[in-house]
Amino acid sequence: MTIAVIAEEAGVSVPTVSKVINGRPEVAPETRQRVERLLHKHGYQRRVSPGDGPVGLIDLVFAEIESPWAMEIVRGAETAAREAEASVVISVLHTHAGPGRDWLERIAARRTDGVVIVASKLSTGLQGQLSARSMPFVVVDPEGEPANGVASVGATNWHGGLSATRHLLELGHRRIGMIGGPGDMLCSRARIDGYRAALETAGVPVLPELIRNGDFLVDSGHDQGHALLSLPDPPTAIFAGSDMQAFGVFEAARQRGLRVPTDLSVVGFDDLPLARSAWPPLTTVRQPLQEMADLATRMVLAMGRGDSAEARRVELATDLVVRESTAQPSTIPSPSPW
Repeated sequence: MTIAVIAEEAGVSVPTVSKVINGRPEVAPETRQRVERLLHKHGYQRRVSPGDGPVGLIDLVFAEIESPWAMEIVRGAETAAREAEASVVISVLHTHAGPGRDWLERIAARRTDGVVIVASKLSTGLQGQLSARSMPFVVVDPEGEPANGVASVGATNWHGGLSATRHLLELGHRRIGMIGGPGDMLCSRARIDGYRAALETAGVPVLPELIRNGDFLVDSGHDQGHALLSLPDPPTAIFAGSDMQAFGVFEAARQRGLRVPTDLSVVGFDDLPLARSAWPPLTTVRQPLQEMADLATRMVLAMGRGDSAEARRVELATDLVVRESTAQPSTIPSPSPW
């Protein structure tokens, strides 16, 4: 399939198709969409001439970058890129809707060698546009189930939720609160499902009032922690779906005059560097964030070299790290006003 054939079918000139492929802005939106549909339909792959080797740029794209979680991803991507003598360009979308057309035009203009998309949605249209430009891409911790043919890297979130909840059950807790992330995120649903599985296996009822959703950040941990601790029969332990939410639970407990872990056990998820230095040090599920980003970047670089054409889903193992924020349950005193 050549540019000339695409141009003839689209009813435009060859230079117009070339501008669309290279992300040039001077094309009418309707024309651009028509050409991109045809590029995707015919599976067009841009021919690479001997002088068109890699320029040494990897685009790392975040929906948000407000958490230390994102910094761990950046460190992992930079490690892999540095070994390949490449550089990392960071984009922040400020939305979970996924990259838009303006972003696509920018990366095409700077001849990016590959894209790592972190915790964001990836529409079918964007997949087609990236493929039409022969742009390798890998998704890290995708919000939803990746489409067939999309390479992705994640962690064993279900097993992490299971092991965190099982740890609390083994300590003797039976009323265990759960604060997940956004309800439409795959990793959040998997952690909650692991929590449910642990309770069901132990013969402990899964109570809807003990399950809350947040956004993985401190404020939602604080607010949902207060909500759980305000119940007539509050939980004796809370499994937070991220370390940042666990730190929010710490503050909610402190404001209510409760001590961690004497009055309330808390488990997080991620094992950020802050988890070790928190007081008390946080029991958490280690998610290998740097390793996930490192692997995703290596996959993109390999795709760019033509070494790995097969897209695949990779899940790295999670591990429970027991520290001082969990203990056997004791009677929780009546919460003080706040």
